[in-house]
Parts: sequence; C-alpha cells; structure tokens
Amino acid sequence: MNDAIFSQIDFGPLKEFLDDDNVTDISYGNNGQIHLKTLDKGVYRVERPEINNTLLEKLAFQCSNVMGKTFNMAHPFLDAESAELRLNFIHDSIATNGISCTIRKTPAKIRLNKEKLISEKYVSEKLLDFLLTCVDGHCNIIVSGETGSGKTELVKYLASHTKENEKVITIEDTLELHLDKIFPHRDIVAMKTNNIASYSDVLVACMRQNPRWILLSEVRSAEAVTAVRNSISSGHNILSTIHSDSARNVPMRLYSLLESSQDIEQFLKSIHRYVQLAVHVKGYMSKELGRFQREIVEVCEFYVDEDNNAGYNIIYKKGLDGNIHYNNPTKYLKEYLGSQGVSLEDNVFINEEENVETL
Repeated sequence: MNDAIFSQIDFGPLKEFLDDDNVTDISYGNNGQIHLKTLDKGVYRVERPEINNTLLEKLAFQCSNVMGKTFNMAHPFLDAESAELRLNFIHDSIATNGISCTIRKTPAKIRLNKEKLISEKYVSEKLLDFLLTCVDGHCNIIVSGETGSGKTELVKYLASHTKENEKVITIEDTLELHLDKIFPHRDIVAMKTNNIASYSDVLVACMRQNPRWILLSEVRSAEAVTAVRNSISSGHNILSTIHSDSARNVPMRLYSLLESSQDIEQFLKSIHRYVQLAVHVKGYMSKELGRFQREIVEVCEFYVDEDNNAGYNIIYKKGLDGNIHYNNPTKYLKEYLGSQGVSLEDNVFINEEENVETL
C-alpha cells in the first residue's frame, strides 16, 4: 500500500492485508471477527486475535483526525477516504456488539487484461472482441451486477480501450476509477461530487469541458439516473455501473431509481434509444474451478425500431445450467457502429457449437 493521505496512520496487523494485492475488502465486526474478500477465494474468515476492538478504535481515532471529522456517540458514523482506500466505521453505541469497520481497496491499477479474462473464463475471446469493438464504436454501455461482482474493474478495463485522443471525464461520489493516475499522459479529468457539488452541478461543469466519454462510477440515485440520461441524450458517450439482477432489466432498474411519476414508456424508450448495451457480471464460488469466479453471464442490446417501439436482444447468456446461448446483434447496432466508422460482421457469433439466432 502506498497512500499519502494515510501514510502516518498505524494500521498495525491490518497492513498485512492492505499490502496483499489479492485482498479487495476487509470487514471487521462482532468483537473481533475478520472477513476478507479476495480475487481468488471470495469471502472467508481469518483469525487474528491481535486485531480487536481496541485496535479498531485507535484506527478510527487516527482516521477522524486525518479527515478532520468527529467520531463518538454524538457522531457515530465515520467515512474516511483517500486515493486508494475507503474506510467506514460504525461506533459501538450503534453497533452494539462492538465497533464495526469495512475497508475497500481501490488501487490505481487495472487488474484485468485480455489474457487474464480469457484464461480465467471471465469471458470468451469472441465476446470480448465484440465488446471492445463496441467501445471502439462509441457504444453507451452500462455494467450491472451485485456488490463485489467486479463491475468497476470491468468498466476500468473497457475505458482503457477508449482512443488516446478522446477526452474522458470521470464523475464519482467515492473515488474508485483512478483513470487519471493510470493514464497520466491522457486528457482525463476526475470529478468528485460532495454535499456542495451535486451530480447535476458536476455534470453541467462536465459538459463545458467537451468530453467524448463520461464515466459515472455507479448509478444509485435519481440524480445519477438524470445525469446518465442527460449525458447520452446530449451526444456524449458513457460507461457506468448499476446494481441490477440482469442486463435486460437495466432500463427498468434505472426507472425504479427515479422516484418520480415520469411516464414509464417515454423514459424506457429514451434509454433503449441511447444505451446500446448492458453487460451483467456475476461473482460466485465455483465448485468446478475450485475458486471464486467472476464472469460475464449476459450481454443485452437495446434499440428502438422503425415503429418507435422499444426492444431488446440478448446477444449472450449463460444459463444456470451452464449452457451458453448467443444471438447475433441486430441491424440497429450494426447501423449505429457503422455511423461511428466501425464495421461488424453479419454473423459475429456463428459456429457449429453455438446456439445462434438472428433478428
């Protein structure tokens, strides 16, 4: 770990986990229980008697000093954030079985590469090449999945394949993408919302910066949904993440976050018109592979047809039984990519072993 803001803090025995690149999350609670989330094993418990309530209370006190915040019975919640760490503490006046803490590591690096993605069965080479072609063709893409499924890492990987001469602006409420540090030579502006500058405020400023790509780390509020829709309807391209149970349900999930009485048909049609793809990722303990597995399980294309009807096409789906089904992209996606100067084969996924249908 190399984090300037927290460089003077004594993490004690927790530093072992902070220095381990395989560990992504650390959870402490229930008077001494420690659970780790790692890239290869998922979530599991470790025994470290030296990591206890006294150590965590000391750590919380140090973090509150660094952040200029108060942490006590009157202020029982503490968020401490730096370039590559995000800590959340809950005081023992609220967490009645002892102080609670979670630590999320957000390193300024891209953990994924093509070889790793293919060798670890995250995605097939053919599907990965298709997704990168869609990035090259400026498709608006939203990555969905549960917490810890690897949505942000996939967005970072896709963003790394945007063109060198295209300006990128990231908008986040908690810093996770770090593209400006990963690609210091590129024209990238990293923006962070707070209680003074809302998503709407930051987006207005963002538009004046003339970006080609806008990356929203996660859509989890009505304000973020509005930011997404305003971005794509104004001709900018987006990469973003959202919590959803499937790729095809992303438009409805966006609508559910709106918390307004806006006409549902009109809203969904606007999403289908401007968002080309949703990609659903899943993380689970694989008995077959004997390790924690993250993989793409669904890719869905959205479109509005000639009769002004919203439609979708599930390009890729891995079922619960492990069977894989492909559909070729529709003419609407091909036409969109063609307008961006990118061509797509008529039968992208056809071979004798794949179940393919074409619209």
